[in-house]
Amino acid sequence: MNIREEKVLVCGAGGFIGGHLIQSLLNQGISITRAVDVKPLDEWYQKSPMVENLSLDLREKDNSLAGTPGIKIDYQIAADMGAMRFIENNKALCMLSVLTNTHMLMAARESGVQRFFYSSSACVYNGDKQKHAQVTPLKEEDAYPALPEDGYGWEKLFSERMCRHFYEDFGLETRVARYHNVYGPLGTYDGGREKAPAAICRKVIQAKMSGDHSIEIWGDGEQTRSFMYIDDCIKGTLAILESDIYEPVNLGSSELVTINQLVDIVEEIAGLKLQRCYKLDAPKGVAGRNSDNTKIHNYLGWEPSISLRDGMAKTYAWIESQMLTPVTS
Repeated sequence: MNIREEKVLVCGAGGFIGGHLIQSLLNQGISITRAVDVKPLDEWYQKSPMVENLSLDLREKDNSLAGTPGIKIDYQIAADMGAMRFIENNKALCMLSVLTNTHMLMAARESGVQRFFYSSSACVYNGDKQKHAQVTPLKEEDAYPALPEDGYGWEKLFSERMCRHFYEDFGLETRVARYHNVYGPLGTYDGGREKAPAAICRKVIQAKMSGDHSIEIWGDGEQTRSFMYIDDCIKGTLAILESDIYEPVNLGSSELVTINQLVDIVEEIAGLKLQRCYKLDAPKGVAGRNSDNTKIHNYLGWEPSISLRDGMAKTYAWIESQMLTPVTS
């Protein structure tokens, strides 16, 4: 399939990943027909005048149908989600994204969409396999027997199954990527939905600006994660969409670090050392999570190209520029 000749829809276009995806497609000369997000247009992280930008709540079936006429490629990245604090305290809201995914699949089938990409998450993985910081990298089959993260993880796993059955029963070509902790510039860095890389950058910058050289870390800092820079995420997403991979596949980095090590990296970028205060009763998620990239490497030869240190430097620089820019009314 030559996606450069097809009409494209991006759902979740006003969000962090959706905004970067649109810019990447446009930079490659791919004409995006339509971009949709529930947020008002003035709240989108990125938007382009070259695209039909629509503010629609895709949890409503009629809105889903309004977005798909004439579309041949549908990137379904829309979801109500955020960092661990949001996920743990808003399980019902996270589950309601099932409506968005279901309605978009129904609309895609009805409108004759040829290929449907769904962004799943590493939160689908069985919690019993993530109880230790020195976690064995998670293979795709480790999602079963099912014991995903409550709320958000169950929504993602259920929607993966919906994609599978829409292909088996109706012939809708679906592709599913399990994103592992995507980070980078032009996204949320405060307000409660920000992920750990952005939150740590913000806290270090605040400490540097205020002169109060201390930082609060959620948990004991020994929980482990891998983090994927946004450019690698977008490259992997496009490759999976164009591939013949009919099963969910990991899309993430295998560069495992503790949260303490992530703070070390940001301190080094900022050029200062901070007193660490550990908030042990804060939401901190699983003890360890890492991506096994064997399958995507075998299928596509894909590996992340941007190191955590380099990606964090770019993220830090952007967040600092935002925090140093005076807010104008």
